Amino acid sequence: MVNTSRRNQINEMKTILFSVLLGLITSCSLAQEKVYDLALLSRENQLGIINRNILIEKDQKGDYIKVSESKGEGIVWLPVENFKTGTLTIEMRGKDVLQRSFIGIAFHGQNDSTYDAVYCRPFNFYAKDSVRKIHAIQYIAHPKYTWNYLRENRNAEFEKEIIGAPQPNDWFTMTLTIQNGTVKAYINDSTKPVLTISKLSNYHAGKIGLFVGDGSGGDFRKLTIVK
Repeated sequence: MVNTSRRNQINEMKTILFSVLLGLITSCSLAQEKVYDLALLSRENQLGIINRNILIEKDQKGDYIKVSESKGEGIVWLPVENFKTGTLTIEMRGKDVLQRSFIGIAFHGQNDSTYDAVYCRPFNFYAKDSVRKIHAIQYIAHPKYTWNYLRENRNAEFEKEIIGAPQPNDWFTMTLTIQNGTVKAYINDSTKPVLTISKLSNYHAGKIGLFVGDGSGGDFRKLTIVK
């Protein structure tokens, strides 16, 4: 009787373990990852370029696109429609020049002027001015919730310092997780978000693009989407 009871317990544990493993395998198989080579998309004329120009350049890691500087914001739309929730990771590079480097990701885009975005200001990563330093990463929701509107009306809620920030002139990655109206931003391999906000727009699906701010250009290599 004891042996039978013990065997039943072991079999039950095996069944539970199998169910857990099956769930993990199913979850992994349902997650879809797609990597967008931005230089390749540019060559194939699949990028929607708004208020900027693009050049393809090359370094030791391969090709990337260089987005030109110009007045006003610039967007480079990717051939991605109806993105709702998931994870976006962009590999990008700005520069350590005051007010000349605003680089990030636009998402839930409805048109060229209506979108959410999270972007970095590399020139503030290691600023000696403590006020500038807390303006290293920013969330916006155009057209209403611009950076200056949020700074004036909800100061320090939608922009933060990046602890252990990359060097301002180096390549780095920014990852956004977008779920249930919450956006979390991670830099490089950090497991702790540097910015966590609740979305301000009412849009929960739309286009994805590269974002550059007023007067800024930037370098971008690839975008990875997991959903």
